[in-house]
Amino acid sequence: MSEQSSSPGKPTTPKRREIKWDAMAAIIASLVGFLALLVAGYTAYVQRYTAEIQNKQVQAQVWPYLISGNNDLTQSLVVNNKGTGPAIVRSVQVRINGTPQRDWNQLVANMGLPPHSFFQATINREVLSPGEELQIIRFSDKALWQRFKGAALNRMSIDICFCSTLGECWVSSNKNLIGPPSMPLQLRVKPVGECPRLPAAEVFNN
Repeated sequence: MSEQSSSPGKPTTPKRREIKWDAMAAIIASLVGFLALLVAGYTAYVQRYTAEIQNKQVQAQVWPYLISGNNDLTQSLVVNNKGTGPAIVRSVQVRINGTPQRDWNQLVANMGLPPHSFFQATINREVLSPGEELQIIRFSDKALWQRFKGAALNRMSIDICFCSTLGECWVSSNKNLIGPPSMPLQLRVKPVGECPRLPAAEVFNN
């Protein structure tokens, strides 16, 4: 049995490859879907980043910062809002030797000073504007102011819990409200989740 051979000198025509359009369409659709997913993810990232920046800008615009101390020129204890937004005071604690005081009358009596010898301003549940200074207790008589300072020296502390208009809260603590000039200022302002609910006996009402 003889083998058949192609005719000499006649070129062989190559077979055309069939283009599988369905497969190409599936690949293109997958690429388009992947690109769309990348664009959507990038867009979400940009939006989230922009929102975070805007939120930080708003927080900076309404950020309160309360500090407390004494002022010899006005013969008073003062609270200042050094922040850029209003400070909403939620609670105040004043202590003498670690013992909570109910109000200025009790505190002054514990110091052996005469009652009704001072002026006071409300700080508990008050709102302090940016740059505002509040004289929480002031003595018009210089001798009484000196007696007050001497009696409170190294004994008096104050804790003020306050919040911003966005609901962020801090506690401003001055563990030595009246101390010698050589002593470093013992003031600390720390963030808290919310202002604590204090027992009635520990709340300072003025």
